[in-house]
Amino acid sequence: MRTLSRWLSRFSYNHPNLRVEGLIRYIIAGNLLVFMLDLFTHGASTYWLYFVPSLIFRGQVWRLITFIFVPMSFSPLNFVLSTAFFYFMGTRLEAAWGAARFTVYYGLGVILNIVVGLLLALINPAYRAFVTADMQYLHLSLFFAYATLYPDLQVLALFFIPIRIKWLALLDAALFAYEILVYLSYGQFAMALLPIISIFNYLIFFWDDLMDYLNRGRARVQHQRSSQTINFKKAQRELQQRRGYLHKCSVCGVTDRDNPDMEFRYCSKCNGYYCYCANHINNHTHVQ
Repeated sequence: MRTLSRWLSRFSYNHPNLRVEGLIRYIIAGNLLVFMLDLFTHGASTYWLYFVPSLIFRGQVWRLITFIFVPMSFSPLNFVLSTAFFYFMGTRLEAAWGAARFTVYYGLGVILNIVVGLLLALINPAYRAFVTADMQYLHLSLFFAYATLYPDLQVLALFFIPIRIKWLALLDAALFAYEILVYLSYGQFAMALLPIISIFNYLIFFWDDLMDYLNRGRARVQHQRSSQTINFKKAQRELQQRRGYLHKCSVCGVTDRDNPDMEFRYCSKCNGYYCYCANHINNHTHVQ
């Protein structure tokens, strides 16, 4: 997985011309057009756009592309909210990654959906008359990507509840797991591939980031449990209990007991171990 992830990163970097600037705008424009056509034709036009293998095999090959522009919801409120958030998320990802990497991520997700959608029809002919590919899971995987890059960003759930994006990503992960378990519980093992490939698409782009995060977490736990850290914290507690404070400013004498919210620093330019409060760390005479 790591090898594939790094190869895709190099591929995106080495092929900057393989990009669609503002790709997310074209996707949303297509969604809006299909949404309007669906309203005026009462769903008749949308019927010609879905990814239906039996119709594709009969020559309606445009469905291999048009399914990309079919909205996830035709409810006006849901469409507006999801489209606005998708636009905001997509533009931020493209700005962070660059147009080439974002295009490769989205393009690979589309290709995987097409491959699995056709594969389902070949594995089980009963699926040929049904929609076997859409953009729902790919867009949800984009949310994973966004939450990985901006985990502490706050959004307003239900328009008034502030919540960090990483907690919504965990909810998104639970939704993926639920969908997979539902398919498996009904014996639809092939259909379970649809959410799985979107997770796979996310993993091959973020494998190094996830492994680095796990390694940092493991190293942090090992550091906190090491005898050196435990002994240091014990010595700090004993010192604070004995003196009544841990830090004391060498200029004004304020301690962390006097002002628990005050920040204290030790000056590297002073000849010795001298502590200063935030007001005097940059405003004192260095001890030589």
